[in-house]
Amino acid sequence: MSEEGEREPPEQNLDSHIGAGVFDETMGPGSSFAHLYRGEIHRMKSWRERLDRTSNWAITLMAGILTWSFSAQTHPHYIILLGVVTLCIFLAIEARRFRAYDIWRSRVRMFQQNVFAYALDPDGGVVDENWRQKLGEDYRKPNLKIPFEEALAHRLRRVYLPLFLVMLAAWVIQLTAYTDTTTLVTSASVGSIPGNIVVAFVAGFYATLLGITFRPREWHVNGELIPSDVTGWEQPEYADS
Repeated sequence: MSEEGEREPPEQNLDSHIGAGVFDETMGPGSSFAHLYRGEIHRMKSWRERLDRTSNWAITLMAGILTWSFSAQTHPHYIILLGVVTLCIFLAIEARRFRAYDIWRSRVRMFQQNVFAYALDPDGGVVDENWRQKLGEDYRKPNLKIPFEEALAHRLRRVYLPLFLVMLAAWVIQLTAYTDTTTLVTSASVGSIPGNIVVAFVAGFYATLLGITFRPREWHVNGELIPSDVTGWEQPEYADS
């Protein structure tokens, strides 16, 4: 017994018990789980909006460059090439943001696949037995889950490859319809740089884009529809109620 007026010393190592039982093995999507899931959805939505803003700025800039380039025949063709360079900058920024966005989306997909999908249909698939451990490790030390080149491929497939192709078509049209030279190669010269070098550089650049976009790869992103998921798509059948 301690003397009157004196307090018992605080127990040690209580921090190790903080959070114990919050997500018990037998619990359903209760209040703590619901708040966690809602927070991950909010973070995913915020990064999704950041991706959309980058795409909107890229499209707006491209429209302005094309409008100015075709407003007069005296405007140089290399302005369109500068627009292509700017698109590359936006693509790199968006790929970096996509990798960050995938951190939150992968967590949301882990919840959906291993909790909600199983709750709706326990016989519809196998639950990852280690999903709680994987999620705990990800909360302790978040990390990027997809390489930068794969993020580039995703954004090229979704948004940027059509934009690059539009810029290429506009450049070819300006070289052939807005100049008096006889061949595309001759009119493609930029200052002292011969046209054949410019054309070769542009061709190599677009070949690289196509290679990044369509080369066979093992996709690491979780939750993104990829071509193999939609090839041979068939309407699902549901039992009559």
